[in-house]
Amino acid sequence: MTLKACKKEEKMDRGFQKKFKFEGSIKVLTQMMVDPAATEKRGGAKNLPLRPGEILDVIQFTNQEQILCRKSQRRYGYVPRAVMLPL
Repeated sequence: MTLKACKKEEKMDRGFQKKFKFEGSIKVLTQMMVDPAATEKRGGAKNLPLRPGEILDVIQFTNQEQILCRKSQRRYGYVPRAVMLPL
């Protein structure tokens, strides 16, 4: 990884921590897949846009309805638990 790419990732991680009031280091708990039968969903203010069959990194199990996830492009947001399947 180049120095420029590393700094960009650090900046995105700091932005995530500020936006979601997340404290501590960002650790991936597990990976989950968006249900292939689910419809494509557009993202919102803090929600991730979803595509069926997409694999996401789980950062935090926030409550019974939502999970805080990260996409491969280092975009963060909430995802409904109902559309997530374990790998």
